Amino acid sequence: MRIRSHAALILSFALAAAAPALATSVAPGARSMRANVFTDASLTRQAGRYVWLAMDTEKARNAALKKRLGIQAIPTYFIIDPADEHVALRWVGGATTTQLQKLLDEGGTAVASTTRPGRASSPADQALARADRSYGAGDYAAAATAYQEALAAAPAGWPRYARAVDALSFALSQNGQNEAIVTLARTAYPRLRGTVSGASLASSALEAVTELPDSTPNRAAMRAEFEGRCREVLADPKLVLAGDDRSGVYIALLDARHDAKDDAGAKGVAGEWAAMLEGEAARAKTPDGRAVYDSHRVSAYLELGQPERAIPMLEASERDLPGDYNPPARLAVAYRAMKRWPEALAASDRAFAKSYGPRQLGMYQVRADIYLGLADTTGARRTLANAIAFADSLPPGQRSESTLATLHKRLDGLH
Repeated sequence: MRIRSHAALILSFALAAAAPALATSVAPGARSMRANVFTDASLTRQAGRYVWLAMDTEKARNAALKKRLGIQAIPTYFIIDPADEHVALRWVGGATTTQLQKLLDEGGTAVASTTRPGRASSPADQALARADRSYGAGDYAAAATAYQEALAAAPAGWPRYARAVDALSFALSQNGQNEAIVTLARTAYPRLRGTVSGASLASSALEAVTELPDSTPNRAAMRAEFEGRCREVLADPKLVLAGDDRSGVYIALLDARHDAKDDAGAKGVAGEWAAMLEGEAARAKTPDGRAVYDSHRVSAYLELGQPERAIPMLEASERDLPGDYNPPARLAVAYRAMKRWPEALAASDRAFAKSYGPRQLGMYQVRADIYLGLADTTGARRTLANAIAFADSLPPGQRSESTLATLHKRLDGLH
């Protein structure tokens, strides 16, 4: 990738630019952005400021760039400085149109600060510039320290407060600093209450609590504290939250109930989650917008022990989006849960015919389960052996040693 005069916006599925560049990566959040945010007419004012690039992280030709950018989550957005192609600003996760506009405006400032350092004049802005540079380079430890310095120096009403908190929370998560995320949330949530960033922070903190060792003092009380914050988010009638962001809050609540070994509570959350997702899907204006919620709806129905509820929506998505491998891949998962093995295998065949890249590794594992359901151990072993050969062939940036270890362990268990 060579970026010339403008910054690039790279979206990981991903977007990037010959002005600054913007780049992204595609999961439910990225699909939601494509269906609901990038279609917003207000973004036309940014059109001439950036070169807009999208990177499909599943394609082998993008593996080197994926590795270089250090993509850990999808979607991720990068603003690339055309002067030396360093990442001037990184944003992880979905964004509202307002958040994206602010990201693009701040990205221009971040690029300018490299040539005109005086632009970052306050101590908070100077620390933020250092943090953004480290965060963009994937140095999460240095980024976390600098974001903490920026927040400590930030004056009341600092306009970059929310973005700094969002980035700090993610940087801490990449370093496994779950107690620090809880501490951050206790400090920052009251200031961010009623905002999209506040909602994200509440759910991130609840997830962090569930990752803490069971021996952590007051762990149950912390879990209850942030379950309360998440419930506050969901009950706020004034908070405009994208459906996939709202879904993320329910996922955190569901994980918390599982962590508490509260099966009845988990089922109750799953029921609320499914109802919310069905409402969002019903309001979608396009098949692509409706399909944003397919993966989460499958998960919710599986939690409820009702995988059959996923079949009509996935059949509709497969019909309406004939080039997309996701609907048949998800049908294979739903039919597997229903023990309808021939239908699961046929759906898996259709998914493989349309798919490529590392995401096939999960599909191989589902397919192995289907063969085991058919009492075909030979087919399951052959599928896992094929998966290992495929995983071994992936280039750096797509190759996952942990996934390879899992596949080898599964295959060894069948001998």
